[in-house]
Amino acid sequence: MESIFLSLIIPAYNEESRISGSLDKALEYFSRQDYSWEIIVVDDGSTDQTARIIENYNAKNPNITLIKQVNIGKGSAVRNGMLAAHGKYRVFTDADFSTPIYELEKILPILSAGTDICIGSRSIDRSMVKEHQPFYREWMGKTFNKFVQLLVFKGIVDTQCGFKGFTASAAERIFSQAKINGFSFDVEVLFLAKLGKMTIKEVPIEWYNDERSKVNPISDSTRMFLELIKIRRLHK
Repeated sequence: MESIFLSLIIPAYNEESRISGSLDKALEYFSRQDYSWEIIVVDDGSTDQTARIIENYNAKNPNITLIKQVNIGKGSAVRNGMLAAHGKYRVFTDADFSTPIYELEKILPILSAGTDICIGSRSIDRSMVKEHQPFYREWMGKTFNKFVQLLVFKGIVDTQCGFKGFTASAAERIFSQAKINGFSFDVEVLFLAKLGKMTIKEVPIEWYNDERSKVNPISDSTRMFLELIKIRRLHK
């Protein structure tokens, strides 16, 4: 693979119980790589010790950066991290590392080969899902995707997997236009990519559900649906 500089963006909200474990895994993984990297953690107004933990990591390793913002939403956190990043390739991942860090090895070669966006998918090969969500959450995810296909665009099997990679130019074009702050931001990002005629590739990734998910199945699902119907109107 060509010489690269990777930015890993991690949105975080009240992650004091998980963020240290994830950062330790990332640091151990990157210590074995021959490319340059940075980790940007965007704290979305946490009320626990998340920000202080990141500051402690930063004091020991300047490759880890903390961005603090008021609580706006995951979409805003990812957007701010992507636009602050310096990497030629920029990947965001969930703070719980439901997708293991080594799955970068699937995304980076595809971006390096010229694809604008490479996204992880839990739906292409279901055997890669090692720990499943409760059945009702999986059903809700499938139902949400049907609404995406109906209201926004077709062709993406799993829009919501929290493991997506972008070239720097794609990230800057997309996230400078993005406006959705909540959990439907993934759909808006892919919609903008399609509007811009960017190339998108889905790859099956290993995935482990973390039962401590912060997504509320009722209030957040309602909010996500309302965000969905706004996307086309926001980008006429």
